[in-house]
Amino acid sequence: MASPTLITPSSTPKSLSPIKPKPTIVATLTPPAATATTHPRRREFFSITASLLSATWLLPLTPALAASDEEYVKETEEVINKVRSTISMDKNDPNVATAVADLRESSNSWVAKYRREKALLGRVSFRDMYSALNAVSGHYISFGPTAPIPAKRKARILEEMDTAEKALQRGR
Repeated sequence: MASPTLITPSSTPKSLSPIKPKPTIVATLTPPAATATTHPRRREFFSITASLLSATWLLPLTPALAASDEEYVKETEEVINKVRSTISMDKNDPNVATAVADLRESSNSWVAKYRREKALLGRVSFRDMYSALNAVSGHYISFGPTAPIPAKRKARILEEMDTAEKALQRGR
C-alpha cells in the first residue's frame, strides 16, 4: 500500500527557485595562418582516397590469372595419379594416413584453383575429376583415412579417373 504522505498534498506548496540563465560567450573563429607545411585536411584526404578507389572499382575486374591449358593438364594428371595410388593402398599400410592427408591437400588445392574458371567448367575432364575427388574426399571425411573404399565406389572413382584422363588427352 502507498504511504498517506505521498497521496495527500502538503498544506503549503513550496515555490521553485527560478532558473537563472547562464551567460553565453560568443567567440569568433579565425582560420589559422597558412604555414609552409600545411597538412591536408580530413575532407580532402577522404575525397582523394574515394576518387582513387572508385577509379579502380570502375575498371573492369579481371579474374585471377587463368592457368594455362598445359598447367591444368599437368596438375590434373598429378592428382589422378595420387588418387589411384592412394585408393589402391592396403588399409594395413602404415603410410595410408599420410597419403590420404597429402591427397586431400592436393585435391583441395586443385578444386580451389580450377572451380572458378569458366573455361574449364564445361570440360568433361573437369566434371569427372571433380566428381571423383568429391567421392574420395567424402569417403575419407566420413569414414576416416584408414577405412577402405568399398568396391562399388572404388570402381566408379576409377572409371571417372579413366574418363577424365581420356578427355585430357583429347583436349577436353
